[in-house]
Amino acid sequence: MVDPEVLERIAAHRAELDSLEEQLVRKLDQVRAERDELAVAERVLARMSEQIAGERAAVAPASVQVGGRAVLLVPHRGDSPDETALPGDCRRILAIVRAVGGPVQVRTVGEELGLQVEVRGKLEPLRAKLVKLADRGWLRKLGDGKFTARL
Repeated sequence: MVDPEVLERIAAHRAELDSLEEQLVRKLDQVRAERDELAVAERVLARMSEQIAGERAAVAPASVQVGGRAVLLVPHRGDSPDETALPGDCRRILAIVRAVGGPVQVRTVGEELGLQVEVRGKLEPLRAKLVKLADRGWLRKLGDGKFTARL
């Protein structure tokens, strides 16, 4: 015959194991639910990242290879000018020309940019950028070589 005390211990241990099983089942359900939420979050993040990358690509200035180097293109100004399509240095140049409020010399723009305006060779690349901005419709070049902002 089996000792009743042993049967009680077995029953108590079985109750403990049943309780532990219930806790583990609840915990497993929580883990699965959280894992499912993470999977959804990953899909949303991937979709948003693709959308943001597409928007940045549409706004980013186009670049081409010239002589093995990537060169940014200055787009033509359209009916609704979007300056975000311009490279950062071109946007700064436009802001300087607008801030002056009237015709501006290349030298003045160079001073505002912190260039060594005494050295002629430092102003020529800037002059080329101003001319390119004028050719593409972002600025106007006057007959005396000064530049003004387009309205």
